[in-house]
Amino acid sequence: MPTLFGMEPAVNAATLAPFDREALGRELLKFVGETANATPRPQLLVRSGPAAATVLGYAVENGTDLIVLGTHGRTGFERFMLGSVTEKVVRKATCPVLTVPRGASESPERPLFSRILCGVDFSPASDRAAQYALSLAQEAKGHVTLLHVVEWLPDASFARYPGFDVDHFRKSLLTDARARTEALVPEEARAWCDVDTRVVCGKPYQEILRLAQNDSADLVVLGVHGHGPIDRMLFGSTPQQVVRQAQCPVLTIRP
Repeated sequence: MPTLFGMEPAVNAATLAPFDREALGRELLKFVGETANATPRPQLLVRSGPAAATVLGYAVENGTDLIVLGTHGRTGFERFMLGSVTEKVVRKATCPVLTVPRGASESPERPLFSRILCGVDFSPASDRAAQYALSLAQEAKGHVTLLHVVEWLPDASFARYPGFDVDHFRKSLLTDARARTEALVPEEARAWCDVDTRVVCGKPYQEILRLAQNDSADLVVLGVHGHGPIDRMLFGSTPQQVVRQAQCPVLTIRP
């Protein structure tokens, strides 16, 4: 199945004359460069319509297995464009989406995606993300870290409940989370790759970004929830922030 590279059109393609389409086709060929002659040979298309909807529609029509999108920089306008196209595709796509930030590069010292960080919250989407992360790590004979973040209120928030054992409660949450995180790793996976499980307290997206940078991760893998209004709200809280701020590629997975 095809891998789709989505691009933001520079003009309203709905009004393009044939000559304009040919010109855009030449620009696309120039942009792709030597990749145009790679194996397998890529198919270069110029389509009309809103960028996000067109990418999503093409993916559904052609049974796409993976959508690959480059994210823009970090100026105000570029963040707006990221929100208007990439985030819509990540949120609405039915297949996995790989977002690649500006400046991301393959390390010449190790195979692609040999250091993977997967954030898990024990939802069906994150369980599937963990399976993807482990599979990719096995292919590269690399390292994968499964990270669960326990969102924790400041200890002062419990002051109104005298006698409440905050330390015991926190330890109980962490112990349960560690057991559930460990349970996501099939025993056979450890024979093919290095697996680490971590549980920390904090804000999920902040801890994911911190660990990805500290561990020089090649890839972050995250599960993305459904399409309803509550899911859209939840999407903004972790995957959106990670996609926007990560310095390495991010793979988002549907349940």
